[in-house]
Amino acid sequence: MNIPDFHLRLRRVGIDTYKENVAYLHRDCPIYRAEGFQALAKVQINSTAMDQQVLAVLNVASDERIMATDELGLSEQAFEQLGLAEGETVCISHAIPPESLNAVHRKIAGEHLDGADFTGIMQDVVDNRYSRMEMSAFLVACSENGMERDEILALTQAMVDTGERLDWGEPLVADKHCIGGIPGNRTTMLVVPIVAAHGMLIPKTSSRAITSPSGTADTMETLAHVQLNLARLRKIVRHERGCLAWGGTARLAPADDMLISVERPLALDSPGQMVASILSKKIAAGCTHLLIDIPVGPSAKVHGMNDALRLRKMFEYVGDRSGLNLEVVITNGEQPIGRGIGPVLEARDVILVLENDPEAPSDLREKALRLAGRILEFDPDVRGGQGYAIARDILETGRAMKKMQAIIAAQGMNKTAMKPGVLVKEILASESGYVTGIDNLQMARIARLAGAPMDKGAGVDLLKKLGDPVSEGEALYRIHAEFPSDFEFAQDLAAKGDGYTIGAVPPAPRYFPAL
Repeated sequence: MNIPDFHLRLRRVGIDTYKENVAYLHRDCPIYRAEGFQALAKVQINSTAMDQQVLAVLNVASDERIMATDELGLSEQAFEQLGLAEGETVCISHAIPPESLNAVHRKIAGEHLDGADFTGIMQDVVDNRYSRMEMSAFLVACSENGMERDEILALTQAMVDTGERLDWGEPLVADKHCIGGIPGNRTTMLVVPIVAAHGMLIPKTSSRAITSPSGTADTMETLAHVQLNLARLRKIVRHERGCLAWGGTARLAPADDMLISVERPLALDSPGQMVASILSKKIAAGCTHLLIDIPVGPSAKVHGMNDALRLRKMFEYVGDRSGLNLEVVITNGEQPIGRGIGPVLEARDVILVLENDPEAPSDLREKALRLAGRILEFDPDVRGGQGYAIARDILETGRAMKKMQAIIAAQGMNKTAMKPGVLVKEILASESGYVTGIDNLQMARIARLAGAPMDKGAGVDLLKKLGDPVSEGEALYRIHAEFPSDFEFAQDLAAKGDGYTIGAVPPAPRYFPAL
């Protein structure tokens, strides 16, 4: 490889570019003019002293207060990847376009891709050879042109193969996953201690919220540390048979994380990509037995039963051929689960259920027990149909609470007392009748504008659920916030649409297959 003679001083630029390597160069830098670089071009940065390199997208500055003419700046992620100290000399050259882009162009044209195509694309994504625009092109092509079942399987396997893979050395490693879209749905924080108390291995690594008011990791973080390195995570799981940790510390299916960073701003969530994303993470985490929860409702991710059944078939096809013992359940997603929406409020609901408190939200308790029961039935010593009763016994005898306390202690208890936000506004019913609808999306938006999940105490506390009678002027829910500006934003959105529908008669119950 020919390395240009012009050397630049490396500078760390304190900017988090989230999953994208970015380089910064002054417009009057001699090499910028000599090499004919352009903004947003893909470049390769090499150490002049060691065999180290990194690929990045080039940004060009015109102000020497930002970047001197003899400097090369790297964003936080790119600087860490290169592994050099500030001030060391580096050189920059044009990056060779990845060969796998040919496969992306074929997909854009509507062609079918094979396993080698997907492996090449995912490897180049992980190696930072793709810009966000190129990843966007790949994702949109897959979404708009669709993916056959074998393509979804190939994408899943490629995501797994281009990252780390955990092996727990046991024949049964359980996990559960909900496809999301339902606020307050913190069943995982109840399922894990129940299943672990039974003795089954359930090393749960969860995500933080991206567009929701809270992820499992955000809610668990109000109770315990969730950012654990792999060595500590393994030790906790071996001793407690379970954990509730953030999955970002492990390099599991890293291509998926990079694709998600592009999908979210584009609001892309095609079924094929969803299946590949979820299953690649579970396979990489060493899962052998998986329960998938697909909530269905008018404001859920999946609106109708036919779509849910098609999605279930996709999960089953890929899961079966990937060696997973996989079961999919379709659940009621017509409204938020529990009362709290936001980290502290959701953690309160979880603790109330674990304590068998009479005030605990019954829908959260019941759904968690049924999901836990189905996972317990993966155990060959548990007969079909007995799982629910075993899960209920573990909860009611206090064994689940004891296990949760042990997991919290092992991960490190959060000693900062967290409470709901002190700024409180009750949203009142405009008429009398019965609650016939609750908009999941609107409730999530209000909770996020209130400050969740960044402000742990922010969110929405539901006082009325589907079917409940309500009088004009009675409170439907409370908004909690920690900062006045967020408080005002959330109130303004609730004033435009409170997310509730009030009718003259209670809503008719909808049929869902029994868990």
